[in-house]
Amino acid sequence: MKLLRIMKNFVLTIILTFFFQSHLFSAPMKMIGMKGKVSEVSKTIKIDMYDNYYKPKIINVKKGETVRFVVENKGLLVHEFNIATMKMHKKHGPEMLDMMKNGILLPNKINKKKMKQMAKMNHKMTHSHSNSVLLEPKQKAELIWKFTSNVRLFGGCNVPGHLEAGMISKININ
Repeated sequence: MKLLRIMKNFVLTIILTFFFQSHLFSAPMKMIGMKGKVSEVSKTIKIDMYDNYYKPKIINVKKGETVRFVVENKGLLVHEFNIATMKMHKKHGPEMLDMMKNGILLPNKINKKKMKQMAKMNHKMTHSHSNSVLLEPKQKAELIWKFTSNVRLFGGCNVPGHLEAGMISKININ
């Protein structure tokens, strides 16, 4: 009887652990919005990335709006445009530093072959996030994002040193 109760508690603990872990990891993304659908885009915003700053510095969107960001790296260095809270940017910074340490992020190039190899050992090395684009100089990409909350968001570059140097735009959600 006691063994059966212990086993039930053990199984329940495992189930609850997996349940809460899956929600804890997905919660931050849901908190800031979600990947948008092309068919729901109501606004297009051009983001120009220069070495250590973005244009525009302030981005205005509406809660519930789906925005197409057309992001172009006009600088000489690799840059990222990442939609996140400041807490999320600070958490993502060390991942980007690891990408540099592992030879994936070079000053003006992304070593995609190395990225693929490292991703087999650590999925964070793929830099595959729906709220972010990582671009080499002269590259252009689109990011479609639906803003679902009023949380304070910023577009930032988490390549080591770039955010700190001012490569950040405030996102106003009205």
